[in-house]
Amino acid sequence: MRVFLRLTLAISLLFLALSPRGVLADGFEEVEGKVVTHTLDNGLRVIILERHIAPVASFLTVVRVGSVDERPGITGIAHLFEHMAFKGTDTIGTTDYEKEMVAIQKVDEAYAALIKAKDRGEDEEKIEALQAEFKKLQDEASEFVVGEFDEVLQVNGGAGLNASTSSDRTMYVVSLPSNRVELWAALESERFLNPVLREFYKERDVVQEERRLRTDSSPFGRFREEFIAAAFRAHPYGWPVVGHMSDIQTVTREEGLEFYSKYYVASNMIVAIVGDVNPQEVIPIVEKYFGRLPKRPPPGRVETVEPPQRGERTVILEDPAQPLYAVGYHKPDAKHPDDIVFDVMSEILSSGRTSRLYKSLVKEQKIAVQVFSFSGSPGNRYPNLFGAYGVPASGFTADDVEKGILAEIERLKNEPVTAEELQKVKTRSRASVIRGLRSNMGMARNLAFFEDVTGDWKNLFRQVEKIDQLTPEDIQRVARKYLVRKNRTTAKLVTTREDQPSE
Repeated sequence: MRVFLRLTLAISLLFLALSPRGVLADGFEEVEGKVVTHTLDNGLRVIILERHIAPVASFLTVVRVGSVDERPGITGIAHLFEHMAFKGTDTIGTTDYEKEMVAIQKVDEAYAALIKAKDRGEDEEKIEALQAEFKKLQDEASEFVVGEFDEVLQVNGGAGLNASTSSDRTMYVVSLPSNRVELWAALESERFLNPVLREFYKERDVVQEERRLRTDSSPFGRFREEFIAAAFRAHPYGWPVVGHMSDIQTVTREEGLEFYSKYYVASNMIVAIVGDVNPQEVIPIVEKYFGRLPKRPPPGRVETVEPPQRGERTVILEDPAQPLYAVGYHKPDAKHPDDIVFDVMSEILSSGRTSRLYKSLVKEQKIAVQVFSFSGSPGNRYPNLFGAYGVPASGFTADDVEKGILAEIERLKNEPVTAEELQKVKTRSRASVIRGLRSNMGMARNLAFFEDVTGDWKNLFRQVEKIDQLTPEDIQRVARKYLVRKNRTTAKLVTTREDQPSE
């Protein structure tokens, strides 16, 4: 998965129109001056940007928790809680909260009894009886459930209601008419203040199906999971965001509540609001509702550090599917001064049909049908990976693609990119993002991203100077330092027939 927001996207968004005359007319300093920030007593940070183009506003809540914050046994729980956040509260999503909680307690007890019986190795007949009782109680608890949370927002003009979980963060987004700020604040704060993990085990089954669809039944999903796991032996970046199947199948509602209590605290949240709003009117509303969240310290950073790689790692995945190739090099986190160079290198390698990888492997040698590079995978808060993926053309193998990709990486080390090439990449990146991301939500994502990863949303604007100062020598220096054999992990999918035994 590509990094949530590539540096070039952030730089380009500086040129997005904030008014009919746009950012270009205002200048960076004036745009920066339009952003209003506020920190609540409980630690929650709010970023607001007035943008009077249409009577709408986009709302984004970032909770600084992802799969990187999990532990063995509960992998996938950050993603599962994202699902739970749409299930409502003690006042939203239920016809009778008190009776429902009695029913939910019975479900929890039935599940505990089922797990205990399995651990003891009880006979199959007893296990089946307990399983049937567990299912029956789940159905009874579901009789109290109504889907109010989504419906209220939709009835009030909500659009783009969604959420996502990555290695580093969980995000909740929606756009609404600008006169619905208080409605959004009431609902959004309520689900983080009083979540009810109703239908937890049913939703757990949904997540299992999601894993089967996106990973277990997907050749690329299986391939990527093996690749990332090989690259990270100690750091939790090596764990899949969706979680390991055995963990998803056994995680409990109680563990879900413990996870929520630790990470869903106000000091671990960032709210970004962009659109037709007045900050002086919005801040009191945010204070009124989000100020209800308890004041607790943030959970802290992951302590595990990935040790330096001492030699090349190679993964061979045998699969009856299209051959694939991947290579990744360990690199610093988003705060490191070299991080920007990796983003530019990625653009040089695979941005557009004139990029180096496309021109060489797809157009000229015709050994690949698809190839792309990445920077900041699987996350960017901690040291991560830079690298590339390639799909061989018919008649070619992962070995052929490997030779082509590594040859282009060696060029970065041995031949300085031309000044014209570097400028072309910058210009093309800005132009493509301007066309594609002229939105309130795009700016909200960028402001929240830089506040989250770097600790200051203003770094969004400071990147302009950094990228303009880059030289071909900077690219060559970074390539020579990090893109070395002992620092890389490669993965290859070797096609086998379903009836062909592995060696």
